[in-house]
Amino acid sequence: MYRKSYFFYYNSVMKRGTLKAVLVAAAVVVVVAAVQASAGLSPEACKAERTAGINACKPVMYGQPPSLQCCQCLRGAHEECVCPLITPKLAALIDVGRAVRIVESCGRQVPRNYKCGSITTP
Repeated sequence: MYRKSYFFYYNSVMKRGTLKAVLVAAAVVVVVAAVQASAGLSPEACKAERTAGINACKPVMYGQPPSLQCCQCLRGAHEECVCPLITPKLAALIDVGRAVRIVESCGRQVPRNYKCGSITTP
């Protein structure tokens, strides 16, 4: 019984931790996507792009500055891969100001008042 409940608890904690990492990375990718031109990528290419960005930028969730790999992913992000995923519920969990600061620390300008899904940049 204990083992089963521990397994459930561990999985739920890991899912929440992963969700937080995904949210932070998604916020950063969303802000950078605002400045990337549309290229008409396939759904598979978009998924690969999002996965690479999320994995490269996970340490940002823990307060670390973005790595070179994270910045490279952010600079290559495409709007059509990210913006459709930003629902009002997800947008409520994202600190857009922090995401803007992270993107700008990678050397990218972030347009003001840009709408991406349910987020508008400050």
